[in-house]
Amino acid sequence: MKKAGALASALQSSGATVAAGPQPVSEPQPTGDKARKEAKSRADTVPITVHHPKEVRRQLKGMAAELDRTMDDLIAEAFNLLFTRYHKPEIAPRKNR
Repeated sequence: MKKAGALASALQSSGATVAAGPQPVSEPQPTGDKARKEAKSRADTVPITVHHPKEVRRQLKGMAAELDRTMDDLIAEAFNLLFTRYHKPEIAPRKNR
């Protein structure tokens, strides 16, 4: 509860009433999955999070810059190479070919 100011306290102790000003009406906030706004490019996707030493990320970013490609595209290529090695279909979508 919000603490009353000195003026409001003095008015209440004197028996006067304090008129409440208009209260802002806020709409209920969505929770869960609806709370996040999702970019169209991320529709029907999920994050895959891995942890590696900083040098791995630095080298991957450097390769992406040298090749004028995105890190996502290089990682998709790596997944597809891995899938091929184990006789699985290449299903990781690539943006830059």
